[in-house]
Amino acid sequence: MNHLMNLAALMLFCMFCLFYVQPDIWFILAFLGAVILCCSICAQRDSLLPAAGGFCYFAAAVFCPSFLYFYPAAVYTVLRSRKYAVLIPGGVLFLSLGSVYGHLSPILMFLELFCFLAAFFLEKNTDRCECLEEELRRTQDDSKERDILLTEKNRTLLEKQDYEIYNATLRERNRIAREIHDNVGHLLSRSILLVGAAKTVNQDTALAPALDSLDDSLNLAMDSIRRSVHDLRDDAVNMEEAIRMLIKDFTFCPVDFSYDCSHTVPKDVKYSFISITKESLANVIRHSNATKVTIRLREHPALYQLCISDNGAGSCKASSGNGMGLANMKERIIKLNGQIHFHTENGFQIWITVPKEAKHETDARR
Repeated sequence: MNHLMNLAALMLFCMFCLFYVQPDIWFILAFLGAVILCCSICAQRDSLLPAAGGFCYFAAAVFCPSFLYFYPAAVYTVLRSRKYAVLIPGGVLFLSLGSVYGHLSPILMFLELFCFLAAFFLEKNTDRCECLEEELRRTQDDSKERDILLTEKNRTLLEKQDYEIYNATLRERNRIAREIHDNVGHLLSRSILLVGAAKTVNQDTALAPALDSLDDSLNLAMDSIRRSVHDLRDDAVNMEEAIRMLIKDFTFCPVDFSYDCSHTVPKDVKYSFISITKESLANVIRHSNATKVTIRLREHPALYQLCISDNGAGSCKASSGNGMGLANMKERIIKLNGQIHFHTENGFQIWITVPKEAKHETDARR
């Protein structure tokens, strides 16, 4: 756009010659030739067309001196195309025709020389501005790219941090559950046994109600401890790590595993998916000659999805869906109000979807 404005300004300067010459058909042809040459440099700067056009324009002045009036525009196009060798014959022709042969008056010669200088400085200044703009764009692009990379790294670090915190929380829950089971649970068990022995040997009827009440309280505390330990252990199950451990122990064929779930998967869904994955890998060993197993576990806004497939032939029992293992899978998914489908095309596939119901969300928050 800047070069178009420069060419327009030069053409306007060249038009000042109308104050000293009478326009005719040759003047109009020279003007149109300059316009065409300017358009060629705008369309195809890196080709030889602008330079060849400029040379032809210079040569045309030999036969039609009116072309001398728009020489500055032709010079600008040659400067823009970077074909500086063309300027040498153009300058010789201009000086020869303008001064030696007297086609231009001194005033017009001065005007043309002024336009030549203006063309040179405009082209250099505009070219420098374009270089600075290009450098600015590259700098902005590099800055945006760095911002995107830093944002992505920051997001990855935050996800890794959340995952480490999640794993640390699970390990701490396991440790607490183990401590409660090994220490408090054993002490309560011992106390219950001692109270039971005391009730057996007790001969004092006045002491019997107190021993019964103590025995009930200890049993109630034992039941509460068991529930707490079970809840802690259930919440401490990491589904991704559990499935990866199953895959690590599975050496029958390679497994392509993909996991994309949050840390708040309900425990009943986690246990069901882990059990189904374990049973599916066992079925591959027992019933299939597969060379690859694919496991995809996804969490969507409204459901959880588990897809397990292999490229083996499978047995009639497994593919018909009547095996005990497949029946257990169906039962587990039905309890979760989900859907399970078996397919035998191009291997054996299991497609499972479990909706995110209110019950699951409540379990997840617990």
